[in-house]
Amino acid sequence: MNKMMNALILENFGDHEFKRVELPIPQPEARQVLVRIHASGVNPIDYKIRLGEAPYAMPELPAVLGTDMAGVVTAIGEGVTHFNVGDEVYGLIGGVRGLQGSLAEYVVADADLIALKPRNISMREAAVLPLTFLTAWEGLVDNAKVQPGQTVLVQGGAGGVGYMVVQLAKALDANVWATGRTADQSLISELGATPLDYTTASSDDIIAASPEGQGFNIVYDTVGGPVLEASLSMTTHYGHITSCAAFGNHNLANSSLRCATLSGVFVLMPTLTGNRRSHHGDVLKTATRLVEEGKLRAIVDPRHFTLDQAIEAHDAVQDRSANIKVVIDVI
Repeated sequence: MNKMMNALILENFGDHEFKRVELPIPQPEARQVLVRIHASGVNPIDYKIRLGEAPYAMPELPAVLGTDMAGVVTAIGEGVTHFNVGDEVYGLIGGVRGLQGSLAEYVVADADLIALKPRNISMREAAVLPLTFLTAWEGLVDNAKVQPGQTVLVQGGAGGVGYMVVQLAKALDANVWATGRTADQSLISELGATPLDYTTASSDDIIAASPEGQGFNIVYDTVGGPVLEASLSMTTHYGHITSCAAFGNHNLANSSLRCATLSGVFVLMPTLTGNRRSHHGDVLKTATRLVEEGKLRAIVDPRHFTLDQAIEAHDAVQDRSANIKVVIDVI
């Protein structure tokens, strides 16, 4: 077996380039697996780390970036009993702090952070699921504890996280509405939600669209800023607002007057701290089941980017020209 692998490293924050290098193939330690990476999913956090705009997650340089991946297990460390060599796996495995990311041919991953890939989708499709599904689950299930029959409003329902929240809420038998641009209305309908065009609908219009015009049991905000501010007024009494984009200053009076709960989602916490990593693996097992049952699908931009085109893939996410999710083909 070759002892070296191709990888991309970032040398300086703010660079609009990666350096292609050869690095020793790492070896798994206890409770780790070595994965040969087939596909690396690109998320907004990836380019923000590269630009130095994510101080809570930035690694020491030089570093291999890349948060999501799908690949094949090639070696197993001591104490790993639930994976075998040859298993196809996926997960949110690194690219932050001291953890190697997925812009390389191999990665050593914490076995708690990964799960078996759904058998009915490709490596490319699997590579776009981990961060977005985990983010959707944390807000909708862990935080808001969604129940069958509840009403859920997804702010930004055609975005990378939003379209996953819509599908998860539907899979859990909630009634779902979602905001999006005019061009997004057909996709939102296709995913099973009632579409609301935010370019023409006011906040009052969105509230009026809820049953009896009383607001929604759960509002999941994926946009932040003024959209989160408006979301604070959109729940029923004792409702729940959860947001994966709550990075600004907000007046909580409107939610407080509804006795609503407000919770934040920071999906990188287990990766960064080591806490609750096994929960990520368990949640991804649920994602695998839902995909195999036909209740969850991945939408992948049709363009194919190689490792040498990783910057172009970052640009596609940053300039929002991507069709929801972008993948870098490592193999």
